Amino acid sequence: MKIDYRQAPLAPADRAMLDFAVKLTRHPKAMAEEDVEGLRRAGFSDTAIHDVVQVAALFNYYNRLADGLGIAMEEDLPS
Repeated sequence: MKIDYRQAPLAPADRAMLDFAVKLTRHPKAMAEEDVEGLRRAGFSDTAIHDVVQVAALFNYYNRLADGLGIAMEEDLPS
């Protein structure tokens, strides 16, 4: 799963959450109300959706900070 979560046997709600986080990371300007509604249909509360967005945003920030400072990725992590 570290390399491609789409190949892992995940619950539909987990897959919806990860799809949302990937879209937010890769195509943030393409996010729409339908993306949030998709998480609601998957059973996420507004608080849980807020948490998903906060965690994804935080990790995106950390990655950009590390990239901006030239911090190398640990060797045992996939690139």
